[in-house]
Amino acid sequence: MAVPSPCINVCTLDHATGLCLGCARTLQEIGDWIDLDDAGKQAVWNRIAERRSRAEDQASASAGGPRDGLGAHRPMDPAR
Repeated sequence: MAVPSPCINVCTLDHATGLCLGCARTLQEIGDWIDLDDAGKQAVWNRIAERRSRAEDQASASAGGPRDGLGAHRPMDPAR
């Protein structure tokens, strides 16, 4: 089965983090996506999960919500 794109059409770059607020990918990952094999795409999904986990940890340690918006829109992780 092909690995789905994490894009959810909320394409806004957070200049502070360098990540898309919709899919939590870097511009490099977005640009490379079309050329990646399934293992490479899954590696991107794994990095997205790590980023979101760190963002949630930071958010829970502070009084406010997620500072970088990575938890706002979550595409389905194909590994789950």
